[in-house]
Amino acid sequence: MKKTFLILMTLFMTMSQAQEVKQIPMINVSGEGKIKTVPDQASIYVSVETKGTNVVSVKKENDAKMDAVLKFIKNSNIAKEDYQTQRVSLNPNYDYEKKKHNYIASQTVKILLKDLSKYDELMEGLVNAGINGISNVEFKSSKMAQLQSEARKLSIKDAKLKADDYVSAINQKVGKVFTITDNSQNYYPQPMFRSMKAEMSDAGMPKETLAVGEIEIVINVSVSFILE
Repeated sequence: MKKTFLILMTLFMTMSQAQEVKQIPMINVSGEGKIKTVPDQASIYVSVETKGTNVVSVKKENDAKMDAVLKFIKNSNIAKEDYQTQRVSLNPNYDYEKKKHNYIASQTVKILLKDLSKYDELMEGLVNAGINGISNVEFKSSKMAQLQSEARKLSIKDAKLKADDYVSAINQKVGKVFTITDNSQNYYPQPMFRSMKAEMSDAGMPKETLAVGEIEIVINVSVSFILE
């Protein structure tokens, strides 16, 4: 009996406390901070692929070409921490037309180019060294952390402005921030290629094969403000 009484009292007190909890009036809005800048760096993904019917020969040929590529990168005064092997593969492949197996070996290297004016020279040298694939190029800025910080501040200001607009119609004021959620995703625009090798124009000047353009740093947030 005593145990039942204690359970009932506990339940009653819990319900009483729940009724005393008041809902906090809030407004939830999104904010966006956007900054454009001209990139000064690029991550370039290049690869060497070889094919053949003998697995040992295919691997040796691929290794020899990649050795030449890595030596060229090193001789191009690119710091050792700015290039790295990303993928290595050796797979059998069945040719249904010829009805026989062959093998494909592939290696991919990521290069961080910190001087975009050397892009055409670098790519021409890489092609001559033995690469036969360019899988991706990502534009970046050496001031990315600073630009992202500025974009974050702009996103909060944008959210506050929206909140002020909404509550002004109901004669209330925006108070302190209750929660902030970062919904941002990293995105690096891709360049447009005209060729893998630099060509000569009619005037005898090297043609540019990379359109740098601008990159856009975008920060998206969700903010909950307490209403006063």
